[in-house]
Amino acid sequence: MQMGQEMKGLLVMVMVSLLCVFGISKECTNIPTQLSSHSFRYELLSSQNETWKEEMFEHYHLTPTDDSAWASLLPRKTLREDEYSWEMMYRNLKSPLKSSGNFLNEMSLHNVRLDPGSIHWQAQHTNLEYLLMLDVNKLVWSFRKTAGLPTPGKAYGGWEAPDSELRGHFVGHYLSASAQMWASTHNETLKKKMSALVSALSACQMKMGTGYLSAFPSELFDRFEAIKPVWAPYYTIHKILAGLLDQHTLADNSQALKMVKWMVDYFYNRVRNVITNYSVERHYLSLNEETGGMNDVLYKLFSITINLWISLTRAFIVTSVQADPKHLVLAHLFDKPCFLGLLAVQADAISGFHANTHIPVVIGAQMRYEITGDPLYKEIGAFFMDVVNSSHSYATGGTSVGEFWSDPKRLASTLQTENEESCTTYNMLKVSRHLFRWTKEMAYADYYERALTNGVLGIQRGTEPGVMIYMLPQYPGSSKAKSYHGWGTLYDSFWCCYGTGIESFSKLGDSIYFEEREAPGLYIIQYISSSLDWKSGQILLHQKVDPIVSSDPYLRVTLTFSPKKGTSQASTLYLRIPIWTNSEGATATINSQSLPLPALGSFLSVNRKWSSSDKLTLQIPISLRTEAIKDDRHEYASIQAILYGPYLLAGHTSGDWNLKSGTGNSLSDSITPIPASYIGQLVSFSQEYGNSTFALANSNYSISMEKLPESGTDASLQATFRLIFKDSSSSKLSSIKDVIGKSVMLEPFDLPGMLLVQQGKDRSLAVTNSADDDGSSIFRVVSGLDGKDGTVSLESGVQNGCYVYSGVDYKSGQSMKLSCKTSATGFNQGASFVMNKGLSQYHPISFVAKGDKRNFLLAPLYSLRDESYTIYFHIQP
Repeated sequence: MQMGQEMKGLLVMVMVSLLCVFGISKECTNIPTQLSSHSFRYELLSSQNETWKEEMFEHYHLTPTDDSAWASLLPRKTLREDEYSWEMMYRNLKSPLKSSGNFLNEMSLHNVRLDPGSIHWQAQHTNLEYLLMLDVNKLVWSFRKTAGLPTPGKAYGGWEAPDSELRGHFVGHYLSASAQMWASTHNETLKKKMSALVSALSACQMKMGTGYLSAFPSELFDRFEAIKPVWAPYYTIHKILAGLLDQHTLADNSQALKMVKWMVDYFYNRVRNVITNYSVERHYLSLNEETGGMNDVLYKLFSITINLWISLTRAFIVTSVQADPKHLVLAHLFDKPCFLGLLAVQADAISGFHANTHIPVVIGAQMRYEITGDPLYKEIGAFFMDVVNSSHSYATGGTSVGEFWSDPKRLASTLQTENEESCTTYNMLKVSRHLFRWTKEMAYADYYERALTNGVLGIQRGTEPGVMIYMLPQYPGSSKAKSYHGWGTLYDSFWCCYGTGIESFSKLGDSIYFEEREAPGLYIIQYISSSLDWKSGQILLHQKVDPIVSSDPYLRVTLTFSPKKGTSQASTLYLRIPIWTNSEGATATINSQSLPLPALGSFLSVNRKWSSSDKLTLQIPISLRTEAIKDDRHEYASIQAILYGPYLLAGHTSGDWNLKSGTGNSLSDSITPIPASYIGQLVSFSQEYGNSTFALANSNYSISMEKLPESGTDASLQATFRLIFKDSSSSKLSSIKDVIGKSVMLEPFDLPGMLLVQQGKDRSLAVTNSADDDGSSIFRVVSGLDGKDGTVSLESGVQNGCYVYSGVDYKSGQSMKLSCKTSATGFNQGASFVMNKGLSQYHPISFVAKGDKRNFLLAPLYSLRDESYTIYFHIQP
């Protein structure tokens, strides 16, 4: 769409003002203080140290703060004064809009279902459990308190606590997440819960009677408008507005739309008063405090109401629904010019900005392009994506360090615990999704897959509902459990990343399929086992993706079809051929007939009238590759990540990171897949002592007895061993009886290639790189000396009658020895172990990478919980 000339004039005015303040652009983000950081702000406001607060808030007023200084940057002498009045601005922005372009349609979550066998379904189901666990009365407690209504029960804690200035933000996310989850699952219990939440919030809004709706009093906006210290009140309002809009669009809740419009009327009047009583510059100055995606949600509101009006009008239905130009005006006023201006002139100058304050502003600019058709805002989105991906993103697809963007192409210096705020990944996915819908460019689809797989799926702690992380650490020896925040809790965290987290796992089906608007065409850009009710194509489509494994390096996808009755229309499927694959071994068939494959990074198109007998298959190779960190300094060229197709591989290690590069151009010499046969060879050895259970474990290359660990931890890795049989025909285990009488070696799970060895009678056991020919690594597995069913003893292969022995009256950390059998009390018990399957297991995508001092077990980053890992290695010749 083309904007009217009067709107172009306003744009010029805004661009002049932002370009004139170009030299102080960083100051629009509260730099150099830390106040833009959500983590820092929460810690500061929770502190009882009033001196610290006073010192930090001294920096809150940014320069220039004087309205006259801002006003001098505008060419007022050449234009009439009333052109800057609120009324003129309103008139300039209320011109009719036109259609913006032939974008791909997103498929409704109502029409996509994830297959229960997929990791995506598992993540979605875990999130559904959490959404159902949360209590409506506790969620709305502070809203009711603010409205003067009774407050049964207690409020939640953390960032939703009654004294948190950001309280209410998670409730907005919950509204969005529950609407998305309802569309994805049609869970009736969830529908009742979210409907009750909307009703409770409506009662609060009605009680206050002004349209205002928040968990905190409007006094926070008084401080916001006066440029006084306050923690991002519009950030929270954006979440509530977005959540209510999602309740309307995804759950058909008409009351939610009325609530949104009433809220927007209230804030429209507040912003108008700021501008008329002070100036538009004063309003833009207030945007130094984070406002979330206010521009985005307001553009969406305008789009929803105008589309609803058009559809009702075309159906000759008399309605009071109409698109209110005020929504468009207000949206424009939240387009933060001091940041978008940098992108508009294509300046790579985002370092120093708070990342998640500004990504939503770009998403809003993208919605501005969709609504208005102004190409400037399309270019802003594309340039921003290019800048972040080329200079500021990690191998996960995520971005930011300590919540901020660092110097471009200097990421090797940023690897720490506080990398990659989860919120930023959530929002960057939205940026890439818009760009793909507009352009169909493969790079955006590939980015979406990478960031979703590596930056989203792993922020849950396995299948534990409501346990998520804030940051995704990147430094060698990191752990998701050991960042500043670590893992959150069900009812006392509610960080910003909890809000985006519950949304991410509620809408995992939203970017698998897209359709053409004009002709029946369906783009399949994510290979995730799922089904689609493609209404315009009149087909039920089923996508089955075979489990990905390291030992069989192919992605195999099968599509089957169930056309609806009476369908005779031909349609086209477009299947993504990712940039990360190669052509060797790639095949595609339709009903066993081969199809020609296009070049990598393009789409395979198949057009036909689909029938229930059709079967379309795609097989594409998955290979290993390394990717250098985004750092253009020569000394950091060897710091690289390892990927297997879209999967970022993490090495189990507490800090070592030196790998060998192998020979030639192939990684196959230095990185090899774990054979499938190894999976059944993992065991653990435990003993009961007192009221506790202890496990045989490798700790710093020595063997000791440790408290039985929880799975998903470093300790569980260290208490797991692979049985290596001297007789290769004995490698299959179906029961403990298969092991009795066999000679074995024990390989620590997290130290592939190393072995447990004996160092002589009454000496401690150890772990070494390789075994000598003296047989010190050989043990015979015999029935437990204690005579109990199900126990085993480990007898030395070179010293008959000597056994691995824990001793008596031991405690955690007790060193293990090789001791010869005696009649002493407790010897038989101390030399007998319960052998069970390993406390840790190989992921189906597992590799061994050769290091200079040790080898590394690699697995997908998303699969890890508390284990220490490294995702960037120093790869040496």
